[in-house]
Parts: sequence; structure tokens; C-alpha cells
Amino acid sequence: MKIATQATQIGLETNSRTGAVSVPIYQTATFRHPGLGQSTGYDYSRSGNPTRQALEEGMARLDGGARGFAYSTGMAAITSLLFLFKSGDHLVVTEDLYGGTYRLFEQCLQQYGLTFSYVDSSDPEAVRKAIRPETRALFVESLTNPLLKVADIATLSELCKARGLLLIVDNTFLTPYLLRPLDLGADISLYSGTKYLSGHNDTLSGLVVVKDPALAEKVYFHQNSIGAVLGPQDAWLTIRGIKTLSVRLDRQQENAGKIARWLESHPQVEKVHYPGLADHPGHQLMKRQARGFGAMIAFQVTDPALVEQLLMKTTIISFAESLGGVESLITFPAVQTHADIEPEKRERLGITAGLLRLSVGIEDVDDLIADLAAAFTG
Repeated sequence: MKIATQATQIGLETNSRTGAVSVPIYQTATFRHPGLGQSTGYDYSRSGNPTRQALEEGMARLDGGARGFAYSTGMAAITSLLFLFKSGDHLVVTEDLYGGTYRLFEQCLQQYGLTFSYVDSSDPEAVRKAIRPETRALFVESLTNPLLKVADIATLSELCKARGLLLIVDNTFLTPYLLRPLDLGADISLYSGTKYLSGHNDTLSGLVVVKDPALAEKVYFHQNSIGAVLGPQDAWLTIRGIKTLSVRLDRQQENAGKIARWLESHPQVEKVHYPGLADHPGHQLMKRQARGFGAMIAFQVTDPALVEQLLMKTTIISFAESLGGVESLITFPAVQTHADIEPEKRERLGITAGLLRLSVGIEDVDDLIADLAAAFTG
């Protein structure tokens, strides 16, 4: 069954008794036991809730894993996964990753004895050189945030398997509709479900899918113990969003390709980062390992003074954090999403005072281009 069909059908199998097409929202903290020592399979919603379970099982099928897990946010998902490691362990990490993940690693988790090395994860040789005897995992973004570098997941998987390391892939920008990391050898895929999976900028969620059943049991232990689980209302909203994932992403990446080519020809744009462009360094790799190029664009303007002008003069494209919703959003990474990365490191990576990130929505592409054109002229 194709991914688009699986996504649309998510949750339907849970309602065989009533025939309800929409997953019920089980807004309950606890469940009554039928007798002493007996359970319906649900005891307390932190440990399991039918609405959340419908989402978790659906995500496991979409991503080809043994088990799925839903958390209150994407950052809660990452934090819970890091409990797989102990003091003294080392992880090799994508260098131009989401600033919130960097902040978690550098400002929250190092005090507990975890250490991190940041490398260009689009370069397998750089990754290999960063591995130490105490390395336990590689944490990469399939498409980096915000510079859209492409990780060769199959090659990195071979590297990890040869050394007994876990490969964790943040696949937020692509979703299982465009890329399934577990099929390429990853052990764990994770998502900010807030973004493309929910798709409407109306809820927060984090999602994890694990390939190996034994590893999944460990992840469940931490999910239940830590308790940063997704509530039933938000689980229902995420399920509803996933049902339209394919049609949204098809439109979004079609729009993104047209906008990227328009930006590439604009005299006030110095560089466009979009893997759908033929001259992007990861273009051919994306064609081999993914079913599309996604709908995120980063672009460098010729004059940093244009940044505020573009942020404030666009009227259809909203100046806002986040990404992946049906509405187009524009963000200034250096002072928003990546502000916690040290200035000199941001500059070295290319997250400069002239870089903007565009999350392309489902609006008419001619209107989006006209909005950008008007903002450029001031």
C-alpha cells in the first residue's frame, strides 16, 4: 500500500466496533479495571491512551518501524531519546542543525556527562573522523536546518553498523512521505510533528519510530517514565493532519521548486539553498534516496539591510517561527531559530546576517512570488 493511502487511512483500524471514520478522542487520565489483577489494556494515559496509540501505530506503519511513540513536542522526543545514553557517552551530530537541538545538547545535557561533536553530516568522511572510542550514536538531520544539506543515510548507516553505533535521523523536513530513514538503515527516525505531519500550525507534537523491537522497549520505558507524552486532543489533531500529508506536500514542494528558481534569478539574491535545484550539492543524492525535495528554502540576500524589509513587507508570507504548515512562513535564523549557536560558529556555517529561511505553503504560487517581488522592491 502506498504511503499516501496509509496516511489517509491512519486510525481507521481502531474503530472496527463502532465504524467511526474519525478516531475518538479519549479525554481521560485513567481507566477503570474490570477486576482485581485485570486490565482492559489501558490503565493510565501516561502509559497508554487509545487516541495516542492510534497515532503511534500509524506512524510506525508509515515509517516502516516496529513501534512508534508520540511526545508533547519534538524537543521532548529528542530529550527522551537521549536517556538511552549515559554519562561519558559521546554523540556525533549534524553541525548546522536546529538551534533548539543544539541548545539542548550544549546547555542542558553536557552537565550530565554527555559530549557532542558537530560535523558536516553531508560528508561521510568527516563523520568517520569524528568517531571516538566512546561514541555511541550518530544524530543527523536528513535535510539540515537551515542550510538544507543532504545526509547520505545508507552510507552513514553502514558506518554506524560497522562500529556498533545507533543512527538517529531527524526527518522533520521530509516526513515518511518523501523519505523513510529506517529503510536506508537508520535505527530511529524522529519528527517535530508540529511541522509537516500536523501541517496546520495548530498543535505541538513530537514523534519517534524505532526499527528494532528490543530497542523500542527501551524507548517505551523512558517515554513512560519521563512522561512527556502527547495528550489525546493533540494526538487527534496530528492524526487529522497526517491524513492530508500527501496532497499538502505535493503542492508545497511544487510551489517551492518554482519559488527557488525565481529566487535564483533575482539580482538581489546571492545564493539559494534548495535540493531541488540541479546545482545543489545534494541534488543527485536526493533523487536516489528520497521521493521529492521538500518545501523548505534558504536564501542569502546581497545586502543584510534587505532582511528586515523582506520580513516586514511580505503580506501573504508571515514573519513567524516554525515551518511545515499550509501557510507560508519566513524566518531569520540568525536571530530566531539559531540564536543560541555562537555568532562565530553561525558565521562559519553560513547562518549569516543575510540568510532567510522560507517554509513554502499551499497558497497559489503566483501570489507568493508576487508577494516576495513586492517586498524586494520595498
